[in-house]
Amino acid sequence: MGLEDYGGGQGPEPDVLVVTANDVPGRRVERVLGEVFGLTVRSRHLGSQLGAGLKSMIGGELKGLTKTLVQTRNQAMERLVEQARARGANAVVAFRFDVTEAADLGTEVCAYGTAVVLARE
Repeated sequence: MGLEDYGGGQGPEPDVLVVTANDVPGRRVERVLGEVFGLTVRSRHLGSQLGAGLKSMIGGELKGLTKTLVQTRNQAMERLVEQARARGANAVVAFRFDVTEAADLGTEVCAYGTAVVLARE
């Protein structure tokens, strides 16, 4: 697997900026539009589960699970950006991920933050 299989986030000039900070240097929050989130639940197929179980007995990274989690986080973030864009936001501040197990059926990933309109100072 290549580097792109383990990364995520936005490109160099997104139309909706997503940051973990509460503010953006050189910009001021003009309007707060409210909380936005993107949610997805993913499960692994049986073959991957068995392979991961065997790998966990001998140790090491579970690359298939890592790749799936990266894809899941990216999908949740894309959904967050879609929701922010639909509300008229040009940024999401205080961005976070929350990851939980969904009743032993899969992994739930929620990307959340505050949709805002930023203006140059």
